[in-house]
Amino acid sequence: MDRFDRVFELHKIFAAHRYPVPTRVLMERLDCSRATVMRCIEALRTQLNAPVVYDRAAGGFHYAATASGIRFELPGLWFTAAELETLLVMQELLRHLEPGLLAERIAPLRARVAALLRQGGVEPAAAHRVRVLPVAARPVDPQRFQLLASALFERRRVRLGYRSRGDGSVSERDVSPQRLVRYRDNWYLDAWCHWRDGLRSFALDAIDRAEGLVEPARELSETELDAHFAGSYGIFAGPGDHLAVLRFTAERARWVAVERWHPDQVGHYLPDGGYQLQVPYSDQRELLMDILKYGPDVEVVAPQPLREAVAQRLAAAARRYR
Repeated sequence: MDRFDRVFELHKIFAAHRYPVPTRVLMERLDCSRATVMRCIEALRTQLNAPVVYDRAAGGFHYAATASGIRFELPGLWFTAAELETLLVMQELLRHLEPGLLAERIAPLRARVAALLRQGGVEPAAAHRVRVLPVAARPVDPQRFQLLASALFERRRVRLGYRSRGDGSVSERDVSPQRLVRYRDNWYLDAWCHWRDGLRSFALDAIDRAEGLVEPARELSETELDAHFAGSYGIFAGPGDHLAVLRFTAERARWVAVERWHPDQVGHYLPDGGYQLQVPYSDQRELLMDILKYGPDVEVVAPQPLREAVAQRLAAAARRYR
């Protein structure tokens, strides 16, 4: 426990006791010497204007009663040193979450976080020791993001111009936003599509235009959303009605055994030191990419269509290098 934490703990002790607390009890609770207790008390008095008084008869310290009868509280937000360090990490994550995205709105929040850090003796410049490395992130228009976020929280429909990845065509959709999702360094909108009359997931970078509507959004329960979006593998929705059985080499097993591919995955070590992983999925496209990155360190045992798809991709890749 450092000095900052001890001052905070000392305040909690005084706030919880109506009568003087003996110095020896404070030493035990703070796990420190009498001199350290006295320094912490002095910090409470001089830096935070706490009404700490000494009762000679009781041989202890307590908060003096105020004329208004209101008990003393620490000013503003108060954090322990460990909490401030966590806040510093979160500040850096906030800065890298999406460069330029809502920068003007987030700036005041970052400034207040920096002030709290300095108040606690943590220098915000130390954030350079935290590295955030986005991979394959696709930029999102800040104004479009703000419109979608507002519609999501205000429960209003949105009209989208959505560009197909396949042929580049743009379709117009009226949707009821349900969730904003950050997945693999990119943003998606889970929404009820009134054109398709079903739940869909829209990549924000593929939205060419967005217009807020006055109609209220259709409401769906968390249970309905989870049943549709959480059952399958990755970003693709739908029930996980297929089961991929993957067998990894012993060398790769040390990594895969601690990885989370899906909430309902099942895995176990094999006699030869390898690792077998079972993953439910509905659409094989994303799963296929994740399997291929392991190259010769993985074999698809089942189902046969997925096994054949991986074999075809590997054969096509090998032909390019001949």
